[in-house]
Amino acid sequence: MSWDIAIQRTINNNVPRVYKILKEHPYILDLAKSLREAKTKVLSNLEEYIEQTLESVKRTGGNAYFVKDGNEARELVGKIVGKGKTVVMGKSMAAYELGIRKYLKSIGNEVWETDLGEFLIQLSDEPPSHIIAPAIHLTKERVAELLRDKLGFDVSENSTHEELVQKVREFLRNKFLSADVGITGANAVAADVGSIVLVENEGNIRMSTVVPPIHIAIVGVEKIVPTLQDAMNEALVQAAYAGLYPPTYVNVTSGPSSTGDIEMKRVSPAHGPKEFHLILVDNGRISASKDESLKEALLCIRCGRCHLHCPIYRVLDGSWGDPPYSGPMGAMWSYIVNKDSKPAMYCTHSGNCKEVCPMKINIPKVLEYIKYLGNTSA
Repeated sequence: MSWDIAIQRTINNNVPRVYKILKEHPYILDLAKSLREAKTKVLSNLEEYIEQTLESVKRTGGNAYFVKDGNEARELVGKIVGKGKTVVMGKSMAAYELGIRKYLKSIGNEVWETDLGEFLIQLSDEPPSHIIAPAIHLTKERVAELLRDKLGFDVSENSTHEELVQKVREFLRNKFLSADVGITGANAVAADVGSIVLVENEGNIRMSTVVPPIHIAIVGVEKIVPTLQDAMNEALVQAAYAGLYPPTYVNVTSGPSSTGDIEMKRVSPAHGPKEFHLILVDNGRISASKDESLKEALLCIRCGRCHLHCPIYRVLDGSWGDPPYSGPMGAMWSYIVNKDSKPAMYCTHSGNCKEVCPMKINIPKVLEYIKYLGNTSA
């Protein structure tokens, strides 16, 4: 069964639901407006906010680092993790961007993606096709085939969605319980207190951040917002515009686990991780923040709504952009992190992406600018 069938099923399931959410919960529109203002404030002085964030994490007992590119990130993560470990990963676009999973496997670790979509992508060894639902190009029938052929699961093309999910749940549960390290991204990072906020529905992120003794969060610097309130707002806005509202889980991590139950003196660790490591990633973001046209792209909250309203994305079977960044936002981000202007050249400027973006990013204008940069450097 083809990409056309898979993407049409996704559009039918998602697009009406987002409109319904925004109609029933109009306060989300106000949160989105406030969030854009907060993120714009950070981007106007990004380097200062990076320093504030690093200091805030250290105050809560965590470890904080800033890395310029993928080489620095892989080297640092390798030192923290070591070799011969079991690693569980919550969905992290920054980790994919930097090649963290494949690098950790190459130095002798067992590494598993635990987000269902990312898990399927790992099994198929294919790039993600959507920023929120990375496996939307896989039909239910193809998923059954993967689980049967790659892991020997007793499933067939007639298996239900629920049966397929249950098989993956059983497999990954053992990985969670034996994991030495959990790696996640973050939806937002609060500069004032150093907390990261993660929104999810599966529960895999919650387990990845709490069960293993070490938690590493790998986050692009554009995810920094001024306050924890702003970070919580970003989680709610992202969930709503992704069509998954209310979110099943919103996780806040502020340093390693702790307790204050003996004389109200706060000590670490408690039941959760004994170590928390936040790795803030540049990889082209700071340079983009200094360019008034490219800066707009850094406002993206990764809701993936622009994809499903874009005629080019539908035609190009999810392969538009440099993985993990696909669709209209991916065409912008392919240039930011890889200086690749080719994805922008496919844009026909229909403008649908701009109309549905919660951050009101003028994506067609940004892509027009990237086309200009690409032509002048050719």
